[in-house]
Amino acid sequence: MDVAAILHADLDAFYASVEQLLDPSLRGRPIAVGGGVVLAASYEARAFGVKSGMPGRRARELCPALVFVGGHFSEYQRLGDAAIGVLADYTPDIERISIDEAFADVSGCERLFGPPAEIAKTVRARVRAELGLPISIGVARTKHLAKIASQVAKPDGLVIVDPNAELEFLHALPVELMWGVGPATKARLAATGVSTIGQLAAHAPQSLERLLGRAIGRKLAALAWNRDPRRIQPHRRAHSAGAQSALGRKPAAEHVYRPVLLHLAERIATRLRAKARPGRTVTVRVRFADLRSVSRALTLPAPISATMALADIATDLVRSVLRDHPHETTISLVAISVSHLDEDAVLQLELPFGLPDEGQRPGARRGIARLRADRALDAVRERFGRDAVGYGASAVGAPRSVPDAFRSLAEKTL
Repeated sequence: MDVAAILHADLDAFYASVEQLLDPSLRGRPIAVGGGVVLAASYEARAFGVKSGMPGRRARELCPALVFVGGHFSEYQRLGDAAIGVLADYTPDIERISIDEAFADVSGCERLFGPPAEIAKTVRARVRAELGLPISIGVARTKHLAKIASQVAKPDGLVIVDPNAELEFLHALPVELMWGVGPATKARLAATGVSTIGQLAAHAPQSLERLLGRAIGRKLAALAWNRDPRRIQPHRRAHSAGAQSALGRKPAAEHVYRPVLLHLAERIATRLRAKARPGRTVTVRVRFADLRSVSRALTLPAPISATMALADIATDLVRSVLRDHPHETTISLVAISVSHLDEDAVLQLELPFGLPDEGQRPGARRGIARLRADRALDAVRERFGRDAVGYGASAVGAPRSVPDAFRSLAEKTL
């Protein structure tokens, strides 16, 4: 049997922990990063039920002593990079998942640094001593089990899963610890009496596929038995770029969702242009008041990275969703993603036929004009900052409960 040599390291309550590090008077107190909405909460605040995404007013009701802080985004980036740097001192095989978590494969490092358990202990001690931050680490044979182990280890702990007792450890845990089980999937499983991973494992894969859909049902059936062949991908590149915005409960009207879609399109398209990776497939997701989501996608003949082209396509797709669901009058979230990313393919110019969708076609005259305007915006922002210039409709109409600086920390590198 393989040795448990995959580490999943996850900084605990990272943003709140950084704030408590920067201001020692906040240590031991319930704090939240944000204001209108909770971006992150300390463990002291979580004990009162405060959690990320919660409106600030509700958070204060639950915890009257809650202290809100604005956030130091450059410090989050610096300290997150430094923690990953500690891991990199022990192995080059690191797959960073986000600003505050990463996988590492330490197999073959025993002669230099000792067994995986010792490496994990050393990493935790160094992150605490050198950076002043708590970090939890799970050690297991597979990525999925290592991630679950790090969740079990929180806060500020270490869990090593014995390869001879993997299923005993896994099957006793709540199903929501599994990768890919969110609130909606958890509710569907609960309706069938499934609350633990062991109960899920006892279900036939076919029944899970009927309940959850073929892809997710098959995936969860395998993970419930710790069948996870994925390896660490140190130089993994994202296959898509996306962004979403929670709206609360808003009317399903174009004057409501169009500015939000433009803002999301601007964030996504800026990243695509920065990495020279336009995309061919645009997908939107609309969530209604009952938390049911519907998606629509369109694959284009040529890849795009222009903001207004992406916004127009996303708007058309949302209109399509709402036409097919005329009884839905309230939406709570909209999301856009762009996939089938290209390596900035050579632009094929088009003849000026005057087609109505020329703004969405990168080789048409209007499509070229849009891309040139975007690149001018990018140049201004690179010199004077992101807030120096932007699209008026996006700046006026889109919600700003979550700062763009915070959102960018969570966005994958393309």
